[in-house]
Amino acid sequence: MRFSRTLYTLSAGVLLGFLLAAAQQVLAEREAPAQEVPLEELRTFTEVFSRIQDGYVESIGDRELIENAIRGMLSGLDPHSSYLDPQEYDDLQAGTSGEFGGLGIEVGMENGFVKVIAPIDDTPADRAGVQAGDLIIRIDGQPVKGMSLNEAVTLMRGEPGSKITLTVVRDGREQPFDLMLERAVIQVESVKTRMLAPGFAYLRISQFQQRTGEDVLEAVDRLKREADNDLQGMVLDLRNNPGGVLNAAVEVADAFITNGRIVSTRGRLERAEMSFSATPNDALGGAPLVVLVNGGSASASEIVAGALQDQGRAVVMGRKTFGKGSVQTILPLQDGAAIKLTTARYYTPDGRSIQAEGIVPDVPVAEVTVSEREDNGPRPLAEADLTRHLAGDGEQTDAERAAEEIRLVREDYALAQALNLLRGLDILARTR
Repeated sequence: MRFSRTLYTLSAGVLLGFLLAAAQQVLAEREAPAQEVPLEELRTFTEVFSRIQDGYVESIGDRELIENAIRGMLSGLDPHSSYLDPQEYDDLQAGTSGEFGGLGIEVGMENGFVKVIAPIDDTPADRAGVQAGDLIIRIDGQPVKGMSLNEAVTLMRGEPGSKITLTVVRDGREQPFDLMLERAVIQVESVKTRMLAPGFAYLRISQFQQRTGEDVLEAVDRLKREADNDLQGMVLDLRNNPGGVLNAAVEVADAFITNGRIVSTRGRLERAEMSFSATPNDALGGAPLVVLVNGGSASASEIVAGALQDQGRAVVMGRKTFGKGSVQTILPLQDGAAIKLTTARYYTPDGRSIQAEGIVPDVPVAEVTVSEREDNGPRPLAEADLTRHLAGDGEQTDAERAAEEIRLVREDYALAQALNLLRGLDILARTR
């Protein structure tokens, strides 16, 4: 249905009045000194609004135009600020609780393309071979260039069991290539554990959720029992952890730090200024701790790594982290939608900014694959090779352990190096 230009002008005038009233309300509530309302810019906005309504090739409703304007306003700020319609807001809340539908991939925008921050463990993205740093340039053949991040994410959502093809550009590969994924209901188990060797534990956090801090404390208690209350050290694996809930990151760092600052935030408003400090408890009782990170470690995982590093509680190993050091605040709106707005920056206990800098490991470890040589050549003769040699008390056990460690080196070189460092730190602590 078409309306006259007179009605368009009236709509624009009403919109201008609404925007002026809203601007005055915001200025009245701001804590900073009041600034003049940008009347000329608002007039330009309403003129564009009217011209679109009057001349665009298809009829478009006021609500859609205003929502698009809001999306554009937020997306122009930084890659992490965005508008969330009611469905997107619900999806975000479900994601922080640990169960949601999709591919299991944390993404951002870079140069107009979707950039993978990290795939989440044991999800369709992880199983299909999606890697941190990948650029998604097409979704089911549809170019991503020109889409907003929310539009791209919406395209990647769908019914569990349905298939989707992502066209990916990856460093080290000359041509884009396709990855086929099958959507699923993502149920993220954020904390996983196992014993690497007698006395040495492994704890992985794949994502920071609301319960992650509690889950970590429970997991450490289980590991202690498995080690007969003689836990000599632990590897905390934060590789490809895209972040999550700030409070969960603070709780995880607090689990191993007994005093001092964990993280602080600084922004323009007073309420954006926050500081979190440790409480006097250490779940490991001072046992050595090594933290593994890489380019897929972002946001909350960088907070934990930076706190443990600055407080001298852990050795950080791996590769430089992603560098997402900004705080996004979710601000609900009256209609059930919300905006995700960058309101502050994170700082480590020593005052280092994480934003665009990341956490530099104390011990760099390349992400390499190790394979056994086909011909190792003759090795020196040992007592165990002699015919009718006397068996040692732990001969069979030592052989089994050696085989297990060779397997670990082949499967995860960085983790094997972290275990070796833990053993060295434990020896050093015992000799003091």
